Amino acid sequence: MDWRAIGQRRETAILLVEDDEVDVLGFRRALRSLRIANPVTVARDGIEALEILRGERGPYPRPHLIVLDLNLPRMNGIELLRELRADPKLCDSVVFVLTTSRAEQDRVDAYRLNVAGYMVKSDPGASFLAAVTMLDHYWRVVELP
Repeated sequence: MDWRAIGQRRETAILLVEDDEVDVLGFRRALRSLRIANPVTVARDGIEALEILRGERGPYPRPHLIVLDLNLPRMNGIELLRELRADPKLCDSVVFVLTTSRAEQDRVDAYRLNVAGYMVKSDPGASFLAAVTMLDHYWRVVELP
């Protein structure tokens, strides 16, 4: 098979912050269907995501991309974004929100916290495929720190 990695220069690690196992499987299925072989780590909530990103569960590679659901237990997506932006070592993390929330306030809060994009899951299969396709195109034209 002709598996490729998102991005041209370096392989980009993906941290998927998602507590719904069906959505995790859908995201992974979309990566496979587009033949994208980037490493994916899954965090089930914001606290687990911070532990991973801060290296408390072993080293986490850079560059990385965070795909974030907002509706999470323990620490939700907006709370995680606030923590990321306040952390000097993580403040430059590239984050895309992929959520079911159509709430205007969630969108406003996310963009105020400098997300790279906000995507709403409607039809999970099609939403994940569209999101992963967009990420693939995005990483082909940007250069990460």
